[in-house]
Amino acid sequence: MIITTGNDPIPEIVQRAVSLAERTGCNYVPRDNLSLPKLVKRHGEEEVLVVLQEAVRLIRPGMPPMEFHPSMGYVRAKRILKGETDPLLSAADMIPGDSVLDCTAGLGTDSLLFSVYGGETSKVTALESSLPLYALLIEGMSQYTTGKERVNEAFRRIQVVNSDHLDYLRAQPDRSVDIVYFDPMFRVPLTDSASISPLRQYANGEALSLESVAEAKRVARKTVLLKEKALSGEFERLGFTELLRGSSKTSYGVIKIGN
Repeated sequence: MIITTGNDPIPEIVQRAVSLAERTGCNYVPRDNLSLPKLVKRHGEEEVLVVLQEAVRLIRPGMPPMEFHPSMGYVRAKRILKGETDPLLSAADMIPGDSVLDCTAGLGTDSLLFSVYGGETSKVTALESSLPLYALLIEGMSQYTTGKERVNEAFRRIQVVNSDHLDYLRAQPDRSVDIVYFDPMFRVPLTDSASISPLRQYANGEALSLESVAEAKRVARKTVLLKEKALSGEFERLGFTELLRGSSKTSYGVIKIGN
């Protein structure tokens, strides 16, 4: 993957792109007013991450581009700030200050909700095994600005790590985080949404393993949480108690960790 800018970037944007390339181990390539297809062909790379003044985009030729955006996560975050409940937080039995390990960060929506509700004393770590998504997340979460300062601060507090979740879990001490969360890609998508459809080309599509769940149970102090399609056989296969939510097409599965 290469990292570049838009045409005629200001020095600040160039520096951000260079810094991101250094942090991710990718190559920074000056745009030089080339079209993105020509840039890809010249450097022989499949993906391009484009750093812009007010956006960051992940592009693979022939596929829909993906831009960092909290989408419905922002709407839910504002509701949380108003004191409204959220099914994710209720299922996790989270209280402000709890630490959370999001094992499947994706576009970071759920990590944002955990961070908003957890507050300044909470630690939220978001794991993403895909390098292109990791690069999109760390640039987006450090730069994206909403109309709510507390949401912006919540984004900045999230620690994004480029790692396979099983490898990361194996390295963690027993009972070292309050909540461990999994939201793997569904085998068959519920909808072909504008945000999820591009995500599928980059995200890890493997089924969640029993070993990952066992490691999560070792690491968690309070709750291991799984999001899946409602009535999915994955809940039973992996040992979760499904919490059905009326007519919702998705459910959360819970494993409570005893004291």
